[in-house]
Amino acid sequence: MSDKRELLKQQYGQLYDEISSILFRHDMVKINFEDNTDEYDPEVDAILPRLNEAVNKEDVANIIYEEFIDYFGEDVIKPKGHTGYMAMADEIWNVWSLK
Repeated sequence: MSDKRELLKQQYGQLYDEISSILFRHDMVKINFEDNTDEYDPEVDAILPRLNEAVNKEDVANIIYEEFIDYFGEDVIKPKGHTGYMAMADEIWNVWSLK
């Protein structure tokens, strides 16, 4: 595990795992093979610190989209505005708002 990831897990606790679980469950990139539950952790490493700049779930959807482009490339991910981003953002915003 990277030092950055360990620090984020210490800083955010259960929130880290909840966001990872949300991305894994929605699996917009189709990398969920049931036993690789940490597959989206690199994306969580990038998304989680950026949530501080979000003021609503639309911002969260944009953050997810931007980070997915960085990690997977525009040719692999769904286009901006796809309902899957807002579905993930809605769940993430709900758990983020409770922190």
